[in-house]
This record gives sequence, structure tokens and C-alpha cells, in this order.
Amino acid sequence: MDYVRGVENPEIVIRLTPDEALVLSDWLERVQMTDLGRLVGDPAVWAPLHRIAGTLDRSLVGIFAADYAERLEAARRRLGPAPDDGEGEGADAGREAPRGP
Repeated sequence: MDYVRGVENPEIVIRLTPDEALVLSDWLERVQMTDLGRLVGDPAVWAPLHRIAGTLDRSLVGIFAADYAERLEAARRRLGPAPDDGEGEGADAGREAPRGP
């Protein structure tokens, strides 16, 4: 019982790199502009999605820059798998999997 009280927080903090935030912001914007009733069937999910999108919009000054498309593409390239590495994604690319005992 004490463990549960010790780990409960009034809010959850998620840290993203600027590239991660930019790519996620773009994706959330596209998600919100499509008919997602089929994909997001639970109306309660929209509240946190809108909150995340709003936080990203307020935090990312680059989303209104004239070179936004170039910035977004550069972020996608940096986060994607290395050209010669067909495995992994972004920061996890090239990282070894944890080994068991």
C-alpha cells in the first residue's frame, strides 16, 4: 500500500527532444484533421491528445517558421533508422537489446 502512495503523482511529465516534439506535433495535427472515429473509439482519449497537441504547439516556435517543412523533414531523417541500418528507430537504432540473466 505504501508503494502505491509513493509512486502516485498529480501529473505525468514526458520529456521529448526537439526533433521528437516536432515530429509528434506534426503527426498529432494530421491525426486531428482526419476522420479518426474509427481509430480512436474512446472519446476520453481525445482530451489527453488535445492537451499534448496544445502543449507542443505552445512550445515549438518552429511550427510557424517559413522553413517548417524543411525542419520537419530534417527531424524525421535524424529520428529514422540510419540509411545503412534497416533495423531500429531513431535513438534506439544500433543500441543492443538488454540481455537476460
